[in-house]
Order: sequence, then C-alpha cells, then structure tokens
Amino acid sequence: MAAPPRGNTGHGCYFVTASTYQKRSLFQSERMANLFVEVLAHYRAQGKYLLHEFVLMPDHFHLLLSPTLTLERALQLIKGSFSFRAKKELGFGGEIWQTSFYDRRVRDIGEYCAFREYIRANPVKKRLAVTAEQYPYCSAQMGNELDEAPQRLKPLNASV
Repeated sequence: MAAPPRGNTGHGCYFVTASTYQKRSLFQSERMANLFVEVLAHYRAQGKYLLHEFVLMPDHFHLLLSPTLTLERALQLIKGSFSFRAKKELGFGGEIWQTSFYDRRVRDIGEYCAFREYIRANPVKKRLAVTAEQYPYCSAQMGNELDEAPQRLKPLNASV
C-alpha cells in the first residue's frame, strides 16, 4: 500500500526520522557514518535545505530541517545520494534504507526546542557518548555548520 501524500511540504520546518533496512546497525562503521554526514553537509551547502540539527545513530537518523523545495525531495537527495555513494565508494552491496520516513511539522519554538533536545539526548540515552558534544555524528559537536531556527518560529528578541 502506498504512503498517503504529504501535501505541500515546502517552506516548513520538520523533525524527520528514517531507519536503515531492517534496523541494521550500518552506521557503526566510521566510514559509513562519515559519508552520511558529508552528504548532509553537501546538500545543505547547495541550498537544498536548511539544516538545524541532526544525529546519526547506528540504525537511524533524526533531522531538524527546513526544505527549500519539498521535504520529499530533500530526503530523496539525502537517502538516494548516500546509497549511491556507499555502493560506489565503499563497495556496500545490500539494501540501506527502510522505505519512506517519519516526519512531523514543527509548529512553534517550543516544539523546535523539544525536538532539538531529543536529537541531542539520543546518543547519550543510548550510551554512545557521555554528552552530545562528544558524539561525533551529532550537530551538537563543534565544527558542524548549522542554520538557525526559522524566523517564523522565533519569538521577537530570541536566539535559538
């Protein structure tokens, strides 16, 4: 059965989750994980989306992003490009992703902050790091270029 259409998904901010095929821990490999983060940064730099937060777990990822086209296109670029490059550059031969993804439109700054905290707490909760800043595949780590929260979510005189 096909997934129902999402409607117009451009110009919003979304919390997104996608899982690996059969929840396999593909991203325990440093090469696979680094390639995924590289793909995220590549399409952000091309202006395909604004990337607010992310975490890459061994068998799934969470993003907080604002697509510049549609959410579907942004995820197609991320998942499709990663799959193509993993097979070509790393010689990976199997299925990578579960079909589709879960998304939730962020309605206000309270939800935005709650999703950001959830993303940052994920590797700590799973005991992959003591703090989010210590986890190498999380936006909390220094050096990751991120975009600010969308202005429509921010109260006047707030920085998030």
